[in-house]
Amino acid sequence: MLDEDLAKVMTAYRTCELATLAKDGTPITWPTSPWLRADGKLVLTTSLGFPQKAYNIRRDSRVAMLFSDPTGSGLDAPEQIFVNATASCPEEISTEPGELTEYWSMLFERQPSGRAHLSPLMRPLGDWYYMRLVITITPETVTTRPPLVSEPRTAQAQSVVDSFETAVLGARDAAGKPVLVRVRPEPTGTTYRVSVPADVPIESGPASLLVHSHDELLDNLRLALVRGQLTGDSFVPSQVVNPIGSNWGVLRQGRRNTRDYLRRRGLARPKVNWAAFSSLAG
Repeated sequence: MLDEDLAKVMTAYRTCELATLAKDGTPITWPTSPWLRADGKLVLTTSLGFPQKAYNIRRDSRVAMLFSDPTGSGLDAPEQIFVNATASCPEEISTEPGELTEYWSMLFERQPSGRAHLSPLMRPLGDWYYMRLVITITPETVTTRPPLVSEPRTAQAQSVVDSFETAVLGARDAAGKPVLVRVRPEPTGTTYRVSVPADVPIESGPASLLVHSHDELLDNLRLALVRGQLTGDSFVPSQVVNPIGSNWGVLRQGRRNTRDYLRRRGLARPKVNWAAFSSLAG
């Protein structure tokens, strides 16, 4: 169980970075909004429209979480919280608040714009948003780190990473577990120098850099993931993944991914309990 004061800080964070392991062992990191249950486990969901986190967890249950962006938390320079954990994600598809009522209440309160998917006009295109796979995370170790104070960049941005003051480095430790640490990447030609604290155990190998930001209401999201290779303190980028396109593009991609997910499993399209979600959001 978490210390009570630490649990309060963790709950105040609006988002955290979650790393799962890709097939090639690269930590793939995206921001997410977890719900801390009374038993100390963390719960989050991913829609059928974008199920990659579920695929990764079913293949390798080792995950990492980092609470490091306090935007919207009301906290002044809180400590960062790193969680080494295991996760599970059953095949069951959740289409109503049910046992996740507290989780959905938290999401509707913290991100009011998410209610737009409940509009009758949006339901035909965005029903997949409410078809969720539930991920339960069991912490193994929880450690704290001092906040990394942002320092404005003076040079003109040459890449998406350069346009952010800090980034989250995803790498692995000697046992192959994912490790997350917020760093200040320094461009050195075609690579980045990443200074990692001596007490953070990371090894050279497949790695990634996540940059993201949001406003106080989890809106105006900007994010991109850069995959690459870490050698010592040098990160060599190889691929930029930017999942945020136009709103219509996201809706169409979500529908395609959902259709593929259900077809591969021989499942009929589940029905969303719109009345229950609408009542909770209201």
